[in-house]
Amino acid sequence: MNRHVKHRSRSGEEPALAGERAAGLGPMVEALPATLHGEVLSKLRDYIVVGPLSEGARIPERELCELFGISRTPLREALKVLASEGLVDLLPNRGARVRTLSEQDIRELFDLMAGLEALAGRLACEFITDEEIAEIERLHHEMYAFYLRKEADGYYRSNQAIHTKIVQASRNAALSMAYASFTGRMRRIRYSTDQARRQERWGEAMREHEAILDALRRRAGSEVSELLFLHLREKQAAAIAHWKESGT
Repeated sequence: MNRHVKHRSRSGEEPALAGERAAGLGPMVEALPATLHGEVLSKLRDYIVVGPLSEGARIPERELCELFGISRTPLREALKVLASEGLVDLLPNRGARVRTLSEQDIRELFDLMAGLEALAGRLACEFITDEEIAEIERLHHEMYAFYLRKEADGYYRSNQAIHTKIVQASRNAALSMAYASFTGRMRRIRYSTDQARRQERWGEAMREHEAILDALRRRAGSEVSELLFLHLREKQAAAIAHWKESGT
């Protein structure tokens, strides 16, 4: 099963980066101060999620240092964090590579996140404020506008922001920490799936989000919980189908 970037050579050389033309990178290519560990981590995480590397591809450390304007020390510190998040695998004395997920990995991650989001939705209905609902509604309309224009990157960002806002509204720090610890891996899976299957899946996902927003407005905790669980299960099915298609 070949999940490497298309432009990687058979000799295993690191792929050349497309610089500012790399899809979805945008402001990520701005030079980063080496002392800002959190910012380096965020930029690198975004690169792994939306950049040109496929599963199993080597992380091009030298090119990334040049891209971000940093030395290898902060880059490697950030890679250690991403390894703990399950986004990359560290190779002894050989750098790092994007982690390859199995079908079982994907199934288990989505089951776990479905459970966490279902609980978050139920709790959010107990604590969410009118202002928070208004913000989620604003993000929903923003996402809908991206959907109409078929702009995948914007749609995905708004979608993720909605899910994060619901988790935050649960007012449960332990739940939020557990959710955040798996977000990186889920972002990569969901982003690649949304990109590949957006034409057939977007309309259905928008209808699901409409129902979630309506239930949130009514503070219908059990309904929001069930809708979020089923929403993640639908995404799980799409992600597994995409995994199988991309591995043929």
